Amino acid sequence: MTNVSQPEDIPEAFQTAWNVHDMQAFGNLFTEDATFVNRFGHYVRGINEILALHTPIHETIYQDSMLSNQLIDIDHISDDVAIIHFWSRLSAGEAHPSGPHELDTLILAVLKKYHAGWRIRALENVTLTNPRTGETILRDTPSENRH
Repeated sequence: MTNVSQPEDIPEAFQTAWNVHDMQAFGNLFTEDATFVNRFGHYVRGINEILALHTPIHETIYQDSMLSNQLIDIDHISDDVAIIHFWSRLSAGEAHPSGPHELDTLILAVLKKYHAGWRIRALENVTLTNPRTGETILRDTPSENRH
């Protein structure tokens, strides 16, 4: 089981599990009844459903993908609950139907501390897009294309 001792370590643990395509380690980051909303708005509840959402794509279109995560902020709600935001840049590879490309998402996660460490209780992932065109953009895109 993945042991995350500090809430600010969740983005790196998420990235590591994704990048080695270890869905068992990925699932261990979540509480048993966690919720997950992917970048397309697909909502699931529970580790089994989270893994059912991710395992097939890691065996196919994301089998050669990589994530690069960067913590934005952390808000401690109590000693055992925290909210984090982090950037996640997905680099899709040749296995993706659109070929190699990158996209940025902003992830919000509610974390809960247990005796074995911090776990994700709820996560929502939003793709960064230009609101004028709906096109995906990277976070270092000039600001005039982001409003």
